[in-house]
Amino acid sequence: MDPAKIQSEGGLNVTLTIRLLMHGKEVGSIIGKKGETVKKMREESSARINISEGNCPERIVTITGPTDAIFKAFAMIAYKFEEDIINSMSNSPATSKPPVTLRLVVPASQCGSLIGKGGSKIKEMRESTGAQVQVAGDMLPSSTERAVTISGTPEAIIQCVKQICVVILESPPKGATIPYRPKPASTPVIFSGGQAYTIQGQYAIPHPDQLTKLHQLAMQQTPFTPLGQTTPAFPDELCLQPQDALLPVPGLDASPPASTHELTIPNDLIGCIIGRQGTKINEIRQMSGAQIKIANAMEGSSERQITITGTPANISLAQYLINAR
Repeated sequence: MDPAKIQSEGGLNVTLTIRLLMHGKEVGSIIGKKGETVKKMREESSARINISEGNCPERIVTITGPTDAIFKAFAMIAYKFEEDIINSMSNSPATSKPPVTLRLVVPASQCGSLIGKGGSKIKEMRESTGAQVQVAGDMLPSSTERAVTISGTPEAIIQCVKQICVVILESPPKGATIPYRPKPASTPVIFSGGQAYTIQGQYAIPHPDQLTKLHQLAMQQTPFTPLGQTTPAFPDELCLQPQDALLPVPGLDASPPASTHELTIPNDLIGCIIGRQGTKINEIRQMSGAQIKIANAMEGSSERQITITGTPANISLAQYLINAR
């Protein structure tokens, strides 16, 4: 197939799939009120435009169709983004108009062809279209794809996308491609009355899954196995991730008033609980929402005293996490 022919005619009947990575705000702009904008784009370009589901800060927009349909869809997206930039500038003191930016997701095995020997291809694209093109050095998380960022005027972006399509058609991906799937956003979580809640804006939304189970498990685990004996292992599905840090929200917790609980820990185990430079104990404090004080070592004593202050739920979770350490 003659690449020049693809460009001059806007595309033969070659079906292509191009994936774009967009932020939530950009996706909202493409969808439009009640989905009207994306519906219009689908009808006018004849391309299939699919938007990945999920509460993620990033979404994947997949455009499939003959090359000419893809170029039309891209043109509509680029002009829509330019319109958004112009609208946002009317409320800002900035005088120079920022460029439109699109991020393509391309299998890493095709990125070499886009860059060309010694960067010759990407340089040629920049010079002939006037668009800025950058290929990310690293692959996107848990995938074999890289982000290719194009910025410039809508016209420059459309010309650049045409040239990228030519390269993609000439150099099919090698081997299997693991597509990039954006991860959901981690939201702060708190406990109140035996239920976990995620914080969304100013509201606390009940969070029915792992964290509530962990919280209930923590409540059931008192009294705890004495330290030094076998401690109950965390079931896999209850493992807390760092992003699940439990953040207390003022005024939301209607739990019983704070109380105090004391534990004694052998000196040789205190290091695992405190962690390097206090990282582990700080993590336990943050997760449980309890205040935890470790007494200084007493001369001649082989044990240290730990004082935990908080609601019964906070204390139970802190005890459970200390025991698990």
